[in-house]
Amino acid sequence: MGAEREGGARRRPMRAVAYAACGTVLLAGCASMPDSGDLRDVESTQRQDAEVRVFAMPPREDAPPAEIVQGFLEALTSDDPTYATARQYLTAAASRQWDPEESTTVLANGPDIRTERSAGREDAGDYGVTLTGSKVARVDRQQSYAPLEGHYGQAVHLTRDKKTEQWRIDAPPQGVVMGQSDFQRNYMSVNKYYFASNTRAVAGTPATAVADPVFVRRRVDAMTQTVRSVLAGPTHWLRPVVRSSFPTGAALRKGVTALSPDDQNRLTVPLDVKASRVGGARCSEMATQLLFTLQNLTPTVDAVTLQGADGQTLCALGEDQARAVAARGSEKRPEYLYLLDDKRRLVRMSGGSAVTGAEPVPGALGEGAQKLSSAAVSWDERTAAGIGFDKKSLFVGSLVSGGPLGDPVLTSRGATEDDRLTAPSWDARGDLWVADRDPSRPRLLVLEQGAGRPVEVTVPGLDGRVDAVRVAADGVRIALVVQHEDGNSSLVVGRIERDTSGDRPAVSVLELRPAAPELEDVTAMSWAGDSRLVVAGQEQGGVQTMRYVQVDGSTPEGPTPAALTGVRSIAASEDDRLPLVAYSSADGIVRLPAGAQWQKVLKEGAAPVYPG
Repeated sequence: MGAEREGGARRRPMRAVAYAACGTVLLAGCASMPDSGDLRDVESTQRQDAEVRVFAMPPREDAPPAEIVQGFLEALTSDDPTYATARQYLTAAASRQWDPEESTTVLANGPDIRTERSAGREDAGDYGVTLTGSKVARVDRQQSYAPLEGHYGQAVHLTRDKKTEQWRIDAPPQGVVMGQSDFQRNYMSVNKYYFASNTRAVAGTPATAVADPVFVRRRVDAMTQTVRSVLAGPTHWLRPVVRSSFPTGAALRKGVTALSPDDQNRLTVPLDVKASRVGGARCSEMATQLLFTLQNLTPTVDAVTLQGADGQTLCALGEDQARAVAARGSEKRPEYLYLLDDKRRLVRMSGGSAVTGAEPVPGALGEGAQKLSSAAVSWDERTAAGIGFDKKSLFVGSLVSGGPLGDPVLTSRGATEDDRLTAPSWDARGDLWVADRDPSRPRLLVLEQGAGRPVEVTVPGLDGRVDAVRVAADGVRIALVVQHEDGNSSLVVGRIERDTSGDRPAVSVLELRPAAPELEDVTAMSWAGDSRLVVAGQEQGGVQTMRYVQVDGSTPEGPTPAALTGVRSIAASEDDRLPLVAYSSADGIVRLPAGAQWQKVLKEGAAPVYPG
């Protein structure tokens, strides 16, 4: 039956009006006008200044079907809070049924329009087109991002109104669809915060805050959107391992439409009856969730006040009080950076940006009793684990002078070094993680408190063997480099779940999802924030690169690390005030302080790590 490409119509210049004084852009069809500079046509997928506000124009009189579809698609990329202009391109019935909050589908270059000859004729009052493109990602109703790939095809049907004789869409695409650059202009990633529910609770210590990244519309009252999202609860992926202190069904007080901080940088949040019936300790946790979240969104909020349904203050909380309630991984500032020296001993140096000499750590691992190939230091910096030089054995030792080094706590039977143990990683509970790459029995293992018989971790959906392991500071997420049968490796993030009902704990890593879908061969990675990792690898096509990625597979805003060749391992602190450190086969140990270039630290050294 065939299809006719409408690409020319999709990019046809159309009339646009701009109000430069207001910083707005009005869009019609697929043309837009910036509020400064020369007058020119702009395609909908071209990146625009983040400060420019964009509003759509309604359909013009007697616009043909192709122009109606163009105008509708352009209206989806505007800053219209309720998509009121986009609805003007729909029939009344379609407008009532269409739900733009259902999802946002992101395409590589925006949707192209193809006219289906089988879908009716323009002169018959019936017309159909198909939107096509290459899928990049989808943001669901919970505002959670997930990478996608493959072909996008969505039918759109139009009809001519019998009374007005105007063309309108009566079968629009599901949710919202737009190009990647429009998505980057319209949406921003924000970390919501909840509390880990599967970590050991120690009396008198703060709860562990866990970041749950979501995307909100950048210029459509992002603060109120974000508060509503926190109240709605964690995303489905994270929900099994976190808790929210907000009661189920809690919401803003009826009639509250916009929130903004006062001149003292305090945000007052009026809550409904469900959220008003809480005690003081729980209210403090609720306020902490909001404060951590809003500080990730904007630096203009220093304190949060929660009001009940009657307008009375439930609790008020500032930064210092929030730190006593819960701890974020990004606030755990390590005392030292650790690495192996030329004698393959575990040594340490100041974790700050100033280059200082390395000194052996206290205990057997610093005395050279066992040559090491890699190491990991617990979060409290009291215990270290090291993999023997031949990668066959795992040792655990205390970081105190005179501390002995006992027998290996784990031994691999792999025939070669590459088929033996990975570098280890400590979680926030004090448990030690490592993978055995023995082809005859590849396993992900965890040793409670770094001792005892290893627990084999169940990893459903694992496509290959684990080549690298790093547990997040929150203890509920884990990053894995997985080597596949084709020899390439990818970075995935999973959720850690524990069942302690039996004699021995059952540990699982569930719902693996890609964190660096654009890289086809990952060589090194490390956590670099509450929801961010730094990763080195090869892009599709063979270009080596180093970049930051979000745990949901999206790309965070901001600069990427400067290029570095021959990267074998990376150390990043979840406290972004500390420098990025790497081991390069060309330059040895190097560090990258904020705003500077890579600096050589040690020519003869390897395997740098921060605690974790």
